[in-house]
Amino acid sequence: MLEFKLKYVLNIKFLTNRKIKYLNSFFENFLYNYSYLTLYGLTFCYFLFLYFGVGSLFLYVCKCLEHKNILQKIIDKKVKQQQIYFEIKHTIKSIVIFGFSIIPVIYLIRVDLVELLPDTWQNIVLGLIVLTLWNEVHFYIVHRIMHQKFMMKHIHYIHHKSNIPTVYSVFSFHWIEALLLSTVPITIIPLIPFSIVAVMAYPLVSILLNFAGHCNYRFGNGSLMSWKLLGTHHNEHHSRGRKNYGFALNLLDKLFSKQNN
Repeated sequence: MLEFKLKYVLNIKFLTNRKIKYLNSFFENFLYNYSYLTLYGLTFCYFLFLYFGVGSLFLYVCKCLEHKNILQKIIDKKVKQQQIYFEIKHTIKSIVIFGFSIIPVIYLIRVDLVELLPDTWQNIVLGLIVLTLWNEVHFYIVHRIMHQKFMMKHIHYIHHKSNIPTVYSVFSFHWIEALLLSTVPITIIPLIPFSIVAVMAYPLVSILLNFAGHCNYRFGNGSLMSWKLLGTHHNEHHSRGRKNYGFALNLLDKLFSKQNN
């Protein structure tokens, strides 16, 4: 019995070491050997998977939780199919832009202008937290710019075509807005070192928060001021076209938006 357990532990360690070596080999090739065209293609497919794959799963979970009375719809109206088609059409255009976001990051790594941290769990988790906080600031700044009269009339209006937000509206942008929003990593990694795994994993964290803000579902009736109002805050922004400019948190709105007016 002891011999069996020992073999089992050794096999687990062997498989784990093989996986680590495989991942290290993949990231080494990704960072230094893949062509920029290949990097673009991989990033483009990554965002497609996040949008269609993770998005569909997120919506399914929301509907299951609604059925169990854990979640409830914020605006209980049926979204027209034309809106969904519109959102998907503009999302594809945005993902075309997002595909380019990895190229300047990899370029800076290859010319040794960016320092990478070891891919430890501590570095990955800390990196995701820092990127989440930076994205909150970055998004707030870009979003306030988008609500200037010229930008709203010619660019940001596309995103606000979704009066009732859906999971399919998260990337429904004008290409200029998509370009500005895609600069989250490149505006911070020259200043702060990150694990490359944190940089690569952050779009997943970001889109999950984005889905939560656009899915038109919330916990409870939305009457209590808490983190549970994430969906309510952004839903109100879509329906009213003003206030609640933050991404997931409401802190910057409270600090700079004069009671969200």
